[in-house]
Amino acid sequence: MPKVIYITTPTQKEAKIIAKTLLREKLAACCNIFPIESIYRWQGKIKDEREFGIFVKTNSKLVEKVIKKVKELHSFETPCIISFGIEKGYKKFLKWIDKETRQN
Repeated sequence: MPKVIYITTPTQKEAKIIAKTLLREKLAACCNIFPIESIYRWQGKIKDEREFGIFVKTNSKLVEKVIKKVKELHSFETPCIISFGIEKGYKKFLKWIDKETRQN
């Protein structure tokens, strides 16, 4: 079953390192990186920061491995790493995700 994992990073460079690592290790079929503005509460203060979001297309069996790998690579103390199920989609694309994330 395909999943999307959403991650935020402080820099585009870090986002690319994470994305390329996940792809090299076949933990993801595709990663989309995009600039975002995040407003959040951290340690009692309101923060307004430029960040980069990553949408990772993967397989549900790999979510825990993706989380572990991102935590190893991420510079934040408490990184945003959350997964979403994909209810429906273009079947050929969903099969491609499965094929590209197949672990030996």
